[in-house]
Amino acid sequence: MDWDAIVIGSGMGGLTAAAALARCDQRVLLLEQHFVLGGMTQTFERQGFRFATGLHYIGGVGPQSGAAGSFGRLLQWLGDGSLQFAPLPAHFDTVRLRDPSHPDGEFSFSFGAPESDNIARLKALFPDQAPALDRYALDFRKATRAAMQAFTLHGLPKPAAAVMGWLRGDALRKAAQASVAESVAGITNATLRQLLAARGGDYGLAPAEAPLMLHATVLGSYTHGAWYPVGGPKRFAESLGATIRAAGGETRTTTTVTGIVTERGRTCGVKLLTGEVERAKAVVSAMGAANTARVLPRDAAPGWQAEIAAMKPSNTYVALFLGFSGDIREAGIDGANHWIYETPVGPQALHWHDPVDADAPSVFVSFGSVNDPEHTGGFTAEVIAPCDWAVFERWKNSRLGQRPHDYETTKSWIEERLLAQFKRLFPALADRVVFHELATPLSHAAYALAPQGGMYGLRMTPERLLDPALHARTPVQGLFLGGQDVTSLGIQGAAMGGFMAAASIEPKLWKQMSR
Repeated sequence: MDWDAIVIGSGMGGLTAAAALARCDQRVLLLEQHFVLGGMTQTFERQGFRFATGLHYIGGVGPQSGAAGSFGRLLQWLGDGSLQFAPLPAHFDTVRLRDPSHPDGEFSFSFGAPESDNIARLKALFPDQAPALDRYALDFRKATRAAMQAFTLHGLPKPAAAVMGWLRGDALRKAAQASVAESVAGITNATLRQLLAARGGDYGLAPAEAPLMLHATVLGSYTHGAWYPVGGPKRFAESLGATIRAAGGETRTTTTVTGIVTERGRTCGVKLLTGEVERAKAVVSAMGAANTARVLPRDAAPGWQAEIAAMKPSNTYVALFLGFSGDIREAGIDGANHWIYETPVGPQALHWHDPVDADAPSVFVSFGSVNDPEHTGGFTAEVIAPCDWAVFERWKNSRLGQRPHDYETTKSWIEERLLAQFKRLFPALADRVVFHELATPLSHAAYALAPQGGMYGLRMTPERLLDPALHARTPVQGLFLGGQDVTSLGIQGAAMGGFMAAASIEPKLWKQMSR
């Protein structure tokens, strides 16, 4: 064998899996089809502005002991020790809801940490809803515990997972079916219901679709505060990549895997676009379950491949990258994220169905450059608007750099409309915008191999939360699944999925989970 292990995909799941195996003195080959490592933690530059592509804030990396800093300690062990994190403002998520009854036409509330403080401030604003808020907070805590058990099922050795599923399966299935909409149904104030569900963009689902388990897991990761990597998200690939190379491994970019090679039913390597075959006793695929199934031989676990192929991708989005002149902190920007809903129904209207002729019903605005003390160049922002894949589907077979004229025209219209909407929502920044560029779902599909340009891998339905097909150990011997499709979504979820894959190969890694 050429390598002890091969890891496909250099997003947070792949980086974590490869670095964890390298910490066990394994020689790991990490392969990335894009020309930059990092997946959705990569950064890019335009005209002196540096932009992040997918990380806006992260939890669990604070200096505190216990769970508040456990993810940060794991990252320090996995990397070269150079990762540092800067805190976002104490109130890091500002929600803005359209409210014609308010003098300014909108109602706003800023969420922070801990969650108990959010509940206390909401009680002060909505005193008649205090009992209902207490019930919601209790349901939130129960859902968090259930989610941890559900995600554990995807990493345990399969016999142990089967026993746990037999003991807790019915209770977990019931918990997974509870939606965010159901959890806030006892709240009679419509504005308060919208506030509690407003940050659903962190998992990409409207309240009626979103499992409360998922909602509690994602938002619960910020219960001790929100942070941003010093030096930008690219620091993950730099720090964890150093560990891989120090153990004799290699990180390769612009290297596309076209097939997973098997012999007598066991994975033994990967085939590259060049025709070259790299061999290893274990392969971790962190490029998404759907992409993994697509490159397997047809006779390798065909039932598993069919089950994965039937799963739907997560919702998609457009992203507008903005560069500003001067210091935007002078205009009142403190680094908090903004969740803005332009319709009275709030989070129920997530998707932009007609981006050419109507404003986005919801946008998420992040000012990551303000939160990075080592940011260089001009200040930036990222505006994310959930939209329908159907708007772009007709161009799905076109290639990056060779898109047809009608796509480019439509993209320009959407860019100008979203830019005008941003300037209306942030009038103090309107005259400061000196750079703008739009990324569409086709951009995300090209750079990150995201099916239909999906934001978060596979769609997080209740069934998907518990599906044994998404175990870190696939039915193909020697092939392991890593990344956010294994556990939860986002940076921390993807890292945990990658770590589970590595620990399935090297069980001694499990003890590092208690760091």
